[in-house]
Amino acid sequence: MKNFVATFLLCFTICTLAYAQTQPYLNLETATKIADAAQEKAISENWNVVISILDQGGNLILLRRMDGTQIGSIEIAQLKAKTAFEFKRSTKIFEDMIKEGSVHLITMPITAVEGGLPIFKDDVIIGSIGISGVTSAQDGIIAETALRVAGFM
Repeated sequence: MKNFVATFLLCFTICTLAYAQTQPYLNLETATKIADAAQEKAISENWNVVISILDQGGNLILLRRMDGTQIGSIEIAQLKAKTAFEFKRSTKIFEDMIKEGSVHLITMPITAVEGGLPIFKDDVIIGSIGISGVTSAQDGIIAETALRVAGFM
């Protein structure tokens, strides 16, 4: 029995390590490139925003608050990123659904405001971005531009 358990644990460990090494992921270097692209777009439009990026586990990997951005946008950017990550879709989808009459969504723990997008690589979600600071449409423009410039759209 001891040999079986030891063999099982060894096989499980090897399989887990092999799977973990082949899964795409978002590292700090890539998150920084995405944030740089978002900030560049915001600066070009003279917009001050907070940029929040979550990793493949839904954990905060990068948060950047541009000078002059209101403090409240820190939490909103993170909530947009969280919603985009957890539901694997743009937060604009939820905003549009509410505008079209799906008011039951306002009782759900989501942030139904444009500006949050999931980040996919090889059809696997590896993180998300949330932008807050200007209008929701402008936040969405920044998020889309950042992902496009970084090669994720």
